Amino acid sequence: MGDYMSADLPKTMKAAGFTAPGGPEVLKIEQLAVPQPGEGQVLIRTAYAGVNRPDVIQRRGFYPPPPGASPIPGLEVAGEIVALGEGTNPALLGQQICALVSGGGYAEYCLAHAGHCLPVPGALSLKEAAAFPETLFTVWHNVFDRGWASDGETLLVHGGTSGIGSMAIMLAKLFDLKVITTCGSEEKCAAARQLGADLAVNYREQDFVEEVKAFTAGKGVEIVLDMVSGDYVPRNLECLAEDGRHVTIAALGGAKTELNMGQIMVRRLTLTGSTLRPRTDEFKTLLAEEIARNVWPLVEEGALRPVMDKTFPLAEAHAAHARMEAGEHIGKIVLEI
Repeated sequence: MGDYMSADLPKTMKAAGFTAPGGPEVLKIEQLAVPQPGEGQVLIRTAYAGVNRPDVIQRRGFYPPPPGASPIPGLEVAGEIVALGEGTNPALLGQQICALVSGGGYAEYCLAHAGHCLPVPGALSLKEAAAFPETLFTVWHNVFDRGWASDGETLLVHGGTSGIGSMAIMLAKLFDLKVITTCGSEEKCAAARQLGADLAVNYREQDFVEEVKAFTAGKGVEIVLDMVSGDYVPRNLECLAEDGRHVTIAALGGAKTELNMGQIMVRRLTLTGSTLRPRTDEFKTLLAEEIARNVWPLVEEGALRPVMDKTFPLAEAHAAHARMEAGEHIGKIVLEI
């Protein structure tokens, strides 16, 4: 392994971590050892790290990192590969990439699996690149692989201005789907329409079930991407067309609900869901390859860009979390490392 470590790497690095769970203020800058890449891994000098809802949940003490992952938050980064572990392609050294990681993003250096990296094309800034992996991998897998989305179908996604919501709208439109979304204010609805949503419903003013039925002439949507769960699930199912698919990726509104199984049988509905972080490295590598084939050409030609909200320096990770929890952001929050 020593052969691959570049001599000029520092021994220690700054990272934003926490010793005990709590509010945003528990995030503090600490000095840690620069990690060493193991077999199949690369070490990235982080330029930017994306901030995601799971980071907030982890900081509150409810989403522990999987075994072997860094306890430092951060699930996506962009930067330069500065060291290689055994069994990686030597050509990767010095490359600018973005990567999906299972933790450790809020730091000056971060380990990634070589197979979970995507090259950053010249026209894409590292800041934008850092805002891609978590939402892109999640939306692609859940809408297209698990939700079997196909041309001409309609997708309902809640929270259209969140990182996931905005990615879902843009990706769906690039693959010829119609999109209905819900947002909590007129300003956010306008932003969602700007991204390409065919219908944006202010859920504080209107009943989204009625709006979906009106928009689809009573037919309903083929797919719901659900991040709310709880009491939204029966309402989501009311929005589904026959043979519709309900794909859950988060339970921000609670994990339990009551369902009418008769309705599911009669209308042949499919309920599925997934979480990305605990999946195997092999699975994530296959997903990265699928994205490299199907989506990355759209990134290279400039047809897909993440919606950027605000950038904070690493030392202000707490302020980035406070902004996410306030719910006023539109698009992705990133940390500049």
